[in-house]
Amino acid sequence: MDRGVNVLALVKEGERYVFLYDDDSAATLLQTFGRYAADKDLSFSWYDAAVLSQKVRRLQREHQAESRLSLRETLPE
Repeated sequence: MDRGVNVLALVKEGERYVFLYDDDSAATLLQTFGRYAADKDLSFSWYDAAVLSQKVRRLQREHQAESRLSLRETLPE
């Protein structure tokens, strides 16, 4: 199975946040969003964390649906 790299980016108040992750590290990425949101030295907010978390979860659902579809196409009838 191909292991792709997912990319999320956010540009905010002169700061650039670029996150590269694979499907197996999505949970770690969600924790990172929380750490960044709690860091008062960053412009990254809890709102940003929520929006990006929703995007990660949506992409996970899409990848899972694609995987199920691919599996059905390869199974003999």
